[in-house]
Order: sequence, then structure tokens, then C-alpha cells
Amino acid sequence: MDLLEYQVKEWFGEIGIPVLPSQRIDHPTDLKRLKIHYPIVLKSQVHAGEREKAGGVRMVETTIDAIAAAQNIFNLSIWGQLPEVLLAESKYDAQQEFYLAVVLDTAVCRPVLLGSTEANIDLELADQKMQYVVVEQEFSPFYARRLALKMGLQGTLMQSVSTVLEKMYQLFVQKDLDLVEINPLGVNQAGEVMALNGKVRVNERSIGRHPEIAAMATKTVNRHDYRNKTNGRLGELNSLDKQGKIGILGNGTGSIMATYDLVVSSGGKPGISLNLRHATITDAAPTKFYDRLIKGLNTLVENNTQVILINLLGSVPQPEEAAQAIAQFIIQNKGDQPLLTKSNGSKRSHHHSPHLVVRLAGSELNAARDILTALKTHEDGLILLEDLDEAVAAAVRLTKSPVQKKVS
Repeated sequence: MDLLEYQVKEWFGEIGIPVLPSQRIDHPTDLKRLKIHYPIVLKSQVHAGEREKAGGVRMVETTIDAIAAAQNIFNLSIWGQLPEVLLAESKYDAQQEFYLAVVLDTAVCRPVLLGSTEANIDLELADQKMQYVVVEQEFSPFYARRLALKMGLQGTLMQSVSTVLEKMYQLFVQKDLDLVEINPLGVNQAGEVMALNGKVRVNERSIGRHPEIAAMATKTVNRHDYRNKTNGRLGELNSLDKQGKIGILGNGTGSIMATYDLVVSSGGKPGISLNLRHATITDAAPTKFYDRLIKGLNTLVENNTQVILINLLGSVPQPEEAAQAIAQFIIQNKGDQPLLTKSNGSKRSHHHSPHLVVRLAGSELNAARDILTALKTHEDGLILLEDLDEAVAAAVRLTKSPVQKKVS
């Protein structure tokens, strides 16, 4: 369960992580009773990324402008989500912006501290610019200072960042979290640090041990029929909405967002949406796109997805291998045969085969298109298209078809 930003900021303030003066806005008229000084930043509170690009973050300098902006943001759908709450926050002039996180690395079963002197870094370069320290024993300030030093920080700034990391780890343990993230951590001209945005992911198995978190989870379930529909930073395969009928696989956040929005606007119900472009920074071993594609296909089938919509745009590493993975998936799912083999050699459980719609766009995918075109002559269950609108329409049409035609 992911918290909204205003909830994250409340937790940060309680534990001692510096946050800006802010106020929850439930209705545009609340801005007439604003307790913080202009200029302010209005932020849409939704479980979705790319808020700023979508227009969900606005800086305003007067009450009139704030009310008008709030009305627009309340009516702005981002990934099919309308905010019920906005966050009004003081403007902050950051001279530098860092990235910090404490994350549970399931590969080594230990917490890991992550840090970079660049916020919102290009994921292609994340492994080069991100520093990390594995918390191998009982936590001590040593781990936080070690990460700050690896980030190249010195003096007062090193101490300030280390202190924030200690508080983040304290929150991580107290609340049984899977992730505590500050992105960005702003640094002003005086060298003071400020958590400008944050993300918290609660371990769902631990919710029952925390009554206040259980109450938050209940409200979330009652108000929304969605969870975070897209992968978190670095493309982890962990954002599952088991209610949607159309599972989405893509090779970039932008392509997944576009696909998701088109499915919603076409009357479909998107479900699990996975970004296969990147593995996690702390993976014990490198992963190939082929492996992530197979894992994504299996994840969707195991959750009984009715239609799998694959949207590959532009460059994909080893496109022939990606096409072979799709071909293998189709062949092994003919007639509800056992699914792809697990990494340990065992077979997965019995599931119904989903429909498969594949959209390939870009000359670099010609090799993959040739392989799947040849396969399509023998497998009439595969729908192969180049136009995204047509692919989405086909996927939505399949979910509404009275006859369940399998991939065969």
C-alpha cells in the first residue's frame, strides 16, 4: 500500500525529517483560509507518477489564481485517477536536489540505503549514478554516514543528509515499510535540507500490526477501486491491480501511461501494468529484457488477466529474443498447457490462457515483427498491430466479447 504525499509528509514531520509548511486542501474554497504564505505549490494527491508533466503540480501567487488552479487540478485525471485531496505547500528555492531511499531488497533480505546527488535521474544511468549501502547488521549511524560519503558529501551537508537517512531508517523500521523515498531532497543556498517530495510503501502483511495504518488502508479501499497502476522507480514488478481485465506490458513509463489512459478512455478496465524497461538497482544479478518479459507474462497469467496488451515502442534490447519469448508463451499456453517453467525448474499451476494483443512500433522492432508475423500465420489467437489506438480497441473488444476465445 502506497501513501499519498500529504500522508507521507505528516509521517516525515512526526519523525523529524524536515518538511515545508503545508496544508491539506479538500475543496478549492479551503484556499480562502490558507495558513501558509504565498507563493505556494498546489499538488494533486493521486497514486500516480508524472504528476508535474500531466499538469497536476502548479505554482501560484494569489488566492484567486490558487482557487482557479485547484479547480482545474481537482478535475484533472491522471492515469484514470481524480484527486480527492490537494496539498498546498510553501515554495522552496533549491540549489541542489538529491535522491535518498531506504528499501527492502528481497534478493538479499536486508534493508538497503540508496542515494544520488541527482534527483529524477535517467533510469538508463541509474546504476552509474546511484550509490547504495546494504545494512548487513543492526543499524547504526555508521551506515548513513557511509552512504553520504559514497555520494561525495562533506562537512555540514554530509551530517545533514546522514541525519535524514537515520530518520528515514527509523520510520522504515517503526512502520514495517518496504520503501521510504525522498525524491527530491532539496538543499538551499544556506546548505539546509528539505524533503520536497516523498514516497512510502507499507508492507501489506504488516498492516494488522498498526491500527493507524489499518484505518488508512480501510479508507483507501472504500474510496478507490485502484492501486498504484504503474511500476515504481526502476521498474519493479510489484504494482498489481487484480481487478482489471487488461494487463499492460511496456518498455517505458511514458508508453505505459499512454496505453493505460487509452484503455480507460476506450471503456476498458486496465489491471496490472508493468514497466519492463529496467530492473532494480539492487538486483543480485543483471536481468535481460527477455527475462523480464517472461516474468511479466507469467505474472499476468497467474493473476488471471483476461487480455494481455504488449506495447513496445522504439528500442528494445535483442528484439528477436523478445519475439521468441512471446512465441514461446503462445505455444506453451495452447490449450491451457502448463505455463512457462519457473527458474527452479518446476511447473506453474494451471490457468486459462489470456488473449494476446501485441503492438510493435518503430523500425528497430522489424526483426521482432517479422518473427511474430510468421507466427501469426499459424496462431490465429495472436493479434499483431502497429497502431496503438487499434491495439487498445482490440484489447477492449476482447474483454467485452461474449465468447472467450483462447490463445491457440
